Amino acid sequence: MKTMEIARKLVELCAQGKNMEALNTLFAQDAVSVEAAVPPGMQREAKGLAAIKAKGEWWLANHEVHSAAMTGPWPHDDRFIVGFQYDITNKPSGNRMKMNEVGLFTVKNGKIVREEFFYDMGA
Repeated sequence: MKTMEIARKLVELCAQGKNMEALNTLFAQDAVSVEAAVPPGMQREAKGLAAIKAKGEWWLANHEVHSAAMTGPWPHDDRFIVGFQYDITNKPSGNRMKMNEVGLFTVKNGKIVREEFFYDMGA
């Protein structure tokens, strides 16, 4: 698949709540995921598809998603950006919040090889 085809498919699957399907079908086995902040008990970078899936499973286990919306994708050569807007409740604290983030994705050989997330942690 070409970069924009992958970008559109990622947005489509995420909009349907099929994030794990997106990981299984669109990401390379050696992909890297980089967060803007270190998730609790993890590292800032998740290396390899298994580590990225584990991070996603942790996120889903710790957050109730009330709604999710995506904007984009916006392409640039072998990369694209997607905006993510979530209304979530953090299960451990019970705090409900709106979360906005942008993901920058890099594609090589028809698969996503790197994702980087940008968001404000209130610092």
